[in-house]
Amino acid sequence: MRWRRQWQWQWQTYRRARGFTLIEVLIALVILAIALAAAARAASVATVSAEESKLRTLATWVAQNRLALLTATRQFPADGTIAGKSTMGGIDFEWQQVASATPNEAFRKVEVQVYRPAAGDRQTLATLVARLAQPVGEPP
Repeated sequence: MRWRRQWQWQWQTYRRARGFTLIEVLIALVILAIALAAAARAASVATVSAEESKLRTLATWVAQNRLALLTATRQFPADGTIAGKSTMGGIDFEWQQVASATPNEAFRKVEVQVYRPAAGDRQTLATLVARLAQPVGEPP
C-alpha cells in the first residue's frame, strides 16, 4: 500500500509537470499571429502617413516659394492663371497660380495650388492664399 501511495504521488507530479497541450499551443500561436499582423499593419500605415506628410510639406514649400518670389520681386500680378513646374527635395511638382481682383484695386488675391504630377487623378497637395499689395508709387 505504501508503494501505491508513492506511485500515485509520482504520477500526479508527472501529470502536473508535463507541459502544454496541443490545443493550448495552437491557441497561443493564433493569438501571436493576430498580434503580429496588427503590428505589421500599423507599421505600414505609419510609413504611408510619413510619406504623405513629406509630400505635403514639400508642396507647401513650393507654394510658399512662389508667393515669396512675387513678394520679393515686388510683382503685382494681373488677373489670370499661370501654371508651372518646380522641383523640391528631388520630387517634381506642378503648381497653378490664380490671381483675382479684390474690392480694393490696390490689392490682389493670389491663390497657389500645388499638385503631384501623376497619371490620371490630380490631387491637390497644398493650397496657399495671399493678398498682395500694389507697390507704393505705382498706379493701379
